[in-house]
Amino acid sequence: MDKRELIFSTDKDFFQDISDILENARRNAQTAVNLSMVYAYYEIGRKIIEEEQQGKNRATYGKQLLKELSAYLTKKYGKGYSAENLKLMRRFYTVYSQDQIGETVFTQFENLPTVNTGRKFFLSWSHYLKLMRIDNVDERHFYEIESVKNDWSLSELKRQYDSALYERLALSTDKEKIYRLALEGQKIEMPKDAVKDPYVLEFLGLKELPEYSESELESRIIDHLQQFLLELGTGFAFIGRQVRFTFDEEHFMVDLVFYNRLLRCFVLFDLKIGELKHQDIGQMQMYVHYYDRKVKLPDENSTIGILLCREKNNAVVEMTLPEDNSQIFASQYETVLPSKEALRELLEEHLSDQDGGQNL
Repeated sequence: MDKRELIFSTDKDFFQDISDILENARRNAQTAVNLSMVYAYYEIGRKIIEEEQQGKNRATYGKQLLKELSAYLTKKYGKGYSAENLKLMRRFYTVYSQDQIGETVFTQFENLPTVNTGRKFFLSWSHYLKLMRIDNVDERHFYEIESVKNDWSLSELKRQYDSALYERLALSTDKEKIYRLALEGQKIEMPKDAVKDPYVLEFLGLKELPEYSESELESRIIDHLQQFLLELGTGFAFIGRQVRFTFDEEHFMVDLVFYNRLLRCFVLFDLKIGELKHQDIGQMQMYVHYYDRKVKLPDENSTIGILLCREKNNAVVEMTLPEDNSQIFASQYETVLPSKEALRELLEEHLSDQDGGQNL
């Protein structure tokens, strides 16, 4: 080993630390640039609207205005200022000049500038291009909040929207908490807040298989663990698969074990490819009791058990579990993206039922 190799070998951790600092600075700089452009596009949209409103024939004038402005900006700044992009900036202003969001959710961004309405922006232009196509204001706020809180990339935002996360969470809660989704995003304060029904596992690719086993389902989840963690939601950490414990000289295996740092408890998953049976629920009760009595620490909260099944009979689930159940949940999983329209209809029925059959 020559002198140069020796120095690098000795100081590689130090060199990596310096590299990490620079990479972080570059990312922060890029984020600052992206946010600056979002604010700039909002102002461009505002100026276009104000100028168009001065035209006698708005349709004709607006079309010509965008064409000429596009030519001027393209000549001066290059690509990115086509008439279509300018229309998007105009729409951005139209949508977000009337769109307010609770600032208390993002106190870490208190130093960001505000636009003329007092609103702030937190995400990239690509994120807002997706968000402003969501007509439901509450739903749009929810996805914006969750994108910021969880640092979702654009592809992650699209996937959560396509999997109807808002509707799925709303169907699992009461009307008061549905309204909170639009103000605070998903809040995990009690066990049922961490549970979805259904879970959407389209990323596993199982829809192409006519048949598959529970071990195949488990293996696919492990192979796509990052996407599965995203589907689970905030605060989950993977502990292990086929986690073994012995009780009364019998060996048992828990399919998947996670820990949720927000709830400070273990979360056990048992996978079922067919219809859920009452025996499956009893088995999960035993798993949960074992973890509560033998594994969790005194200062940790009670274990949660989730039975992830292809089909379930809600009546069987309710009759098997105690009335005050707060630890064991049964959820179906889907191997294809759900129909947002169907889920929205279910959500309307859900809200109507909670409202005593009266319109909201």
